[in-house]
Amino acid sequence: MKYYFLFFCTLSLNVLGQTGYSESAWNKQLATEKLFTDLVDQSRFKIHLKELTKKPHVAGSQANNDVIDYIARTMYKAGLKVKKYPYDIYMSKAPGESYLEIVQPKRQPLSMKEDLLTEDPYSMDEDLWKGWNAYSGSGAVTAEVVYANYGRKEDFEQLKKLGVEVKGKIVLARYGGNFRGYKAKFAEAAGAAGLIIFTDPMDSGYFKGLVYPEGPFYSASTIQRGSLLTEDFTGDPLTPYEPALPLDGFKKVKRRKPEEAQLHSIPVTPIGYGAAKEILEQMTGAPVPRNWQGGLPFTYRIEGGKNLKVHLKVEQPREFVRIHNVVGTVKGSVYPDEWIILGCHLDAWGFGATDPNSGTAMLLSLSETLGKLVAAGKGPKRSILIGHWDAEEHGVIGSAEWVEELRDELKTKAVAYMNFDGGVSGKRFGASSSPSLKELVLASAKQVNYPYSNATLFDQWKGEKEVPTIGNLGGGSDHIGFYMHVGVPSMSGGAGGTTVYHSNYDSFRYYERFVDPEFQMGATIEKFAGIMSLRLANATVIPYDLMRYPNDLKGHFEKAEVEVLKQHPTFNGFQKTQEALKKLGVAAESAFNNLSVNINENKLSPKAITTINQQLIALEKSFIDKKGMYYGDWFKSIYASSDPFSGYASWILPGIEYELAIKRNEKFNEWDTRYAKAIENLTQKMLLLGN
Repeated sequence: MKYYFLFFCTLSLNVLGQTGYSESAWNKQLATEKLFTDLVDQSRFKIHLKELTKKPHVAGSQANNDVIDYIARTMYKAGLKVKKYPYDIYMSKAPGESYLEIVQPKRQPLSMKEDLLTEDPYSMDEDLWKGWNAYSGSGAVTAEVVYANYGRKEDFEQLKKLGVEVKGKIVLARYGGNFRGYKAKFAEAAGAAGLIIFTDPMDSGYFKGLVYPEGPFYSASTIQRGSLLTEDFTGDPLTPYEPALPLDGFKKVKRRKPEEAQLHSIPVTPIGYGAAKEILEQMTGAPVPRNWQGGLPFTYRIEGGKNLKVHLKVEQPREFVRIHNVVGTVKGSVYPDEWIILGCHLDAWGFGATDPNSGTAMLLSLSETLGKLVAAGKGPKRSILIGHWDAEEHGVIGSAEWVEELRDELKTKAVAYMNFDGGVSGKRFGASSSPSLKELVLASAKQVNYPYSNATLFDQWKGEKEVPTIGNLGGGSDHIGFYMHVGVPSMSGGAGGTTVYHSNYDSFRYYERFVDPEFQMGATIEKFAGIMSLRLANATVIPYDLMRYPNDLKGHFEKAEVEVLKQHPTFNGFQKTQEALKKLGVAAESAFNNLSVNINENKLSPKAITTINQQLIALEKSFIDKKGMYYGDWFKSIYASSDPFSGYASWILPGIEYELAIKRNEKFNEWDTRYAKAIENLTQKMLLLGN
């Protein structure tokens, strides 16, 4: 009973946001937060967003370099110390040539670019490109067609069970279900000669509502672009584990040969559902399984038949491309070598109004507000770094290279990483985070008013629930390197909604028409990000929730054991881990009690505070395992990882999840030992905090 009562008290304190502060320090913090929110200039978000999205700005383009310069100038004017981090990345700088045509039974070229719209002058920009998938293979192929649903691992397994031959054919798959790069990976593994990816109207089109330009959903010509990069690590494909420093720089980095990288060889291209319809409606094979049917007005079929042939050509050269991250720093007044890091990428597939630059614009406004706070004499005690990452769209590259370059510093200095990729792309707030930050996320949301009601951001988020649902981090954005490679507690959040993701229509016009016409959410998310950052930055002791790990881990292992026993009925259970968890719960209680007393009674010397905070920063590193994951040892965290088969989903206890996914039983005892060791390591660190 004592254990669970204490857990309730911990939640209560964290919801108030007071963990890490004495009563007097907490009152000062609330005054600082009030000043911060008063200093937020609501007009700045719109100004920044309009400037950032004047031109399409793909990584490596001159327009993207102009965006980089604007970001640097803005943060410099705000008073931040600004530094650019250049890297030379092996990637597709431009789409090159691409062409798609039905050649039999009748020649019919298919559209590979969005329609020009008189209602949207942005759609007529001459610098907009066709639809393309970066890191596509090059080549030309004329072949029959096979429909593979979402192109997931299980979809190709289903085709095999049905006796459908994929080898030598062009696969047609709809977006959704997994990362597009895995569609290409699974198609190539099955022997496909090429791949065409389309957005189905069932998933984002007229089945959802009015389409662009009349409504916010995908029209028949809207194309989702995106990278296909699927290495077993994150970042530049030629420099795993090391930063891709400039080729002409002083320090040299050993690079793999391009042929040694795991890059796709088959041609791949995305199209809109209008073009896909022209192929699908001419297919003559057997009807698809019921859950494979999409939203076009006819029965989908698995095979096109011998009389339907499609010609696909992609010539996409790869080269070394110079990219730049831009990082601005507000130096901490007391603990400058303890870092609170916020970030969002800056590159886009087109104009990028929602993805990513709504997040970029918000962070620029935040940098200006923090500059005002410093000028008012209320700057943060810990350093706040605001990172704008390049080439994220090509495979989460810029942030991964920065993490690899600063790996040793991040291990000892990084308190938290907060990601806001497309962070103001709608009016519905949500967040995912590592366990130690979850209550801080909830508490910060309680302090911000939601602009379209009398409720707080927390209230809007939870809806009819007692507490909002806060997720666990998966893949797909710039938190990966921080959290899953180095072990920095991380969160990803913001306001979302319907978007025309990765298309040429994601413009300022789309944003002001359908996303947030009143331009209220930019300042709202800025206040949330600022309050959470300042609470982390100004606390005497870093305000992690120490009780989250024993409680969350207990639930995760209970669920994992149920799934393992389904696959391996004679398994004896995670006995070592369960014993370790019991000790962790006791140690976490002790640490929480001890820190609370010492903070409230002001018993900690400056030296003791520094030592404690270093111990707190080290907690998450307990799950950083030298051996890493079997699907890629760059992924070091055995607590959380992106799903290596979908690329997006969150895998908690990924070591166990992988064994379940590949149906392998002999490694479960090994994982029991490895998880027990990690938890014992965490327990020892908690015990130090409890003494």
